[in-house]
Amino acid sequence: MSRLRTRFTDESESPGLLLWRVGNRWQAAIRDALAPYDLTHTQFVLLASLTWLRRERDEPVTQRELADYAMTDVMMTSQVVRTLESKGFIERRPHPGDSRARDLVVTAAGLDRVNAAIVAVEECDATFFAAAGPTFLGLLAGLQRLAGEPSA
Repeated sequence: MSRLRTRFTDESESPGLLLWRVGNRWQAAIRDALAPYDLTHTQFVLLASLTWLRRERDEPVTQRELADYAMTDVMMTSQVVRTLESKGFIERRPHPGDSRARDLVVTAAGLDRVNAAIVAVEECDATFFAAAGPTFLGLLAGLQRLAGEPSA
């Protein structure tokens, strides 16, 4: 009989496996919440991140900067940016300081869409994470530390 060489006596003791399962359940909930907005989760994250970056600073935002901020793969970010552009949610304009780069700008349609979608995402999060009950703030603090957030 083959056995898994694990230090855990039960699978529910494995934080990695639990994170995997919780992550999959959360992603399914987010996918359902975003369906009415014609956005995938990645499209939403990049559109919301670009909107946030443009609010925080009055200077060009490149695909590389967006990928770094959202912690996404640069090539995947490029593909998603093209999709968001084809949907009319962002524009890629000439970068004033680098002829090879593009300045990413959220359009009025993109701003409307991301602002509608974020309500659904935040409601989904509130419902999903309510299951943590009174330990929610501890969970949030732990997630911030795991994500390397400076405020944690």
